[in-house]
Amino acid sequence: MSKKIERIASILQKEISYILANEIKDKNIEFVTVTAVKVTNDLSYAKVYVTILNQDKKEQIMKALKKASGFIRTELADKLEIRHIPELNFVYDESIEYGNRIENIIDNLHNQEN
Repeated sequence: MSKKIERIASILQKEISYILANEIKDKNIEFVTVTAVKVTNDLSYAKVYVTILNQDKKEQIMKALKKASGFIRTELADKLEIRHIPELNFVYDESIEYGNRIENIIDNLHNQEN
């Protein structure tokens, strides 16, 4: 991935986080953290990886994010000087859960040794 693409992904991550925290009025989209953004080389699509604090409402929050993606793109167009704002695809980031499971397995193995 080129430096330009990485820089744009970083800027998108920062700005989307700000928009979700401060400008979205939807109460379903609370306590959502943007963990990463991956942009295609032609800047037409961006995968926005998110984690959600309230796991009980995960499906509802993901639907709300998909619904709000047009508003978020509009806000990004106002804030950024990019010719074309990529289409946003919100994806639940399972890497933190995966890391927690691995950590629990290691702790259990360690406790069994003692």
